[in-house]
Amino acid sequence: MLTLNDFEQASETVREVTLETKLMYSDYLSEQTGNKVYLKPENMQLTGAYKLRGAYYKISTLTGEERSRGLITASAGNHAQGVAYAAKCFGAKAVIVMPTTTPLIKVNRTKNYGAEVVLYGDVYDEACQKAYELANEHGYTFIHPFDDLAVATGQGTIAMEIFKELPLVEYILVPIGGGGLATGVSTLAKLLNPKIKVIGVEPAGAACMKESIKQGKVVTLPSVNTIADGTAVKTPGSNIFPYISKNLDDIITVTDDELVVSFLDMVENHKMIVENSGLLTVAALKHLDVKGKRVVSILSGGNMDVITMSSVVSQGLIFRDRIFTVSVLLPDKPGELSKVADIIAREQGNVIKLEHNQFVSTNRNAEVELRITLECFGTEHKAQIMNSLQENAYKPKLVRTNL
Repeated sequence: MLTLNDFEQASETVREVTLETKLMYSDYLSEQTGNKVYLKPENMQLTGAYKLRGAYYKISTLTGEERSRGLITASAGNHAQGVAYAAKCFGAKAVIVMPTTTPLIKVNRTKNYGAEVVLYGDVYDEACQKAYELANEHGYTFIHPFDDLAVATGQGTIAMEIFKELPLVEYILVPIGGGGLATGVSTLAKLLNPKIKVIGVEPAGAACMKESIKQGKVVTLPSVNTIADGTAVKTPGSNIFPYISKNLDDIITVTDDELVVSFLDMVENHKMIVENSGLLTVAALKHLDVKGKRVVSILSGGNMDVITMSSVVSQGLIFRDRIFTVSVLLPDKPGELSKVADIIAREQGNVIKLEHNQFVSTNRNAEVELRITLECFGTEHKAQIMNSLQENAYKPKLVRTNL
């Protein structure tokens, strides 16, 4: 069983390489939820995620002989960087197997820490199987990203820091992929205060832990589908499952669309980049059926490539009705486009893109289609622009926006 002494020892050890990420009080999220919301910004950690804690502590417990054989792991990115950095600190070779879908920024940063990277499989589970094969073939020491009690203990040091800053914390929201972070945080939190509520959060498209809790045993999902690549796990850890079952009070699932909107919230209101898996606890805040509580959301990581970031921002603006596309039919004669532009200008809409289709009708003189992609201030402003077009007999129709 994990003890308070285990976590105290781990806290002393990881302090050698980690930053103590101070809690940030969020006025915006507190106002939105009716709770006192604090953010634990592990996205600001040395390697951009909390994973360094568990990796470094686990490697510190190995013998010299185990480290000398070389270390290997499988990871979608954050554990990879944690192991690569920690291995470098201990002077050990590191081989990391990563899914082929891993964002380029995570692959490159892992290589920059001196690790050898092998790309294999579409999801973590396939990469993990390959890592085991390589470990058996070359005699490497395997460092599991979550199904290892020493790794989970290292991750749990986050809870030690939370209690140090906010002793009266009442709720902690923690992301779940395979379950290592949730195991460490929930176990230590319950040791420090048995009355605290620790809520796990999973992506709806990869809710392996929720399904396992429901069935009372570790189960494997047939597939996973989520933009939260760091938590796209089909099978949770079997060694840590008993700790999750005992110490986690509930599991919330959130959709990809909710993560997209949460990304905008963090960028616009907190000026922070948080990756999709790290946003799980932010998206889950509105699902908490409590008010006036002291809540800590753990932001587990911030390693996000620019292309993904661009896509998420675009989708977020569409979801928030800040960008939309409208189709209008108008006669194909000079001046009609100018009339539509004048209406939009009067309503302070900003045109991003125009598409003019002269072949929507067999009689192009009677009507052609104009598709206008607009930027506006939100849902009310969008409705205002639509109403103005309607009042001028253009019969506007909303269509799918493709940026």
